[in-house]
Amino acid sequence: MIIGYARVSTDAQTLDAQIDALRAAGADYIFHEKVSGAQRDRPALCRLQDRLSEGDVVLVTRLDRLARSTRDLLDVLARISERGASFRSLGDAWADTTTAHGRLMLTVLGGLAEFERELIRMRTTEGRARARARGVRMGRKPKLTLHQRTEALTRKAAGEPVTEIARSYNVSHSTISRLS
Repeated sequence: MIIGYARVSTDAQTLDAQIDALRAAGADYIFHEKVSGAQRDRPALCRLQDRLSEGDVVLVTRLDRLARSTRDLLDVLARISERGASFRSLGDAWADTTTAHGRLMLTVLGGLAEFERELIRMRTTEGRARARARGVRMGRKPKLTLHQRTEALTRKAAGEPVTEIARSYNVSHSTISRLS
């Protein structure tokens, strides 16, 4: 079965051209929605993936209708593949997992995306290390000053209830309990 997917980002846009192209290409059923491609939660796409079975082909007019980024595209294609289905884009002939050439191209694309993620991770890790070396503190700013922490610990050691100490500093009791 050929299952089409059409998406536009805003209510001002129309799905008509995509739906016509998918029908002309032989789509037996078409899932469609008006939602930004940047959103991870796309209900029609989720329903499409749930309906897939062995041998089905997911058809889109262009890759950008299916995914906003390379990572998102590869994730969606992996879910399609897990269900035993294939993928084809009308506007991107190389994106066709029903052919050996298409599978090769998407494998190369996946390798490049993984390489890019690794480079980003390495640069981020190096940047954090350089920042720490300069004395930059990572993470959230402490809710209590050093003086307040010392005072709270003294009050806690004296047996004052944690909830009362927390209330006096306008923080949760967990914040006081974690102090050491």
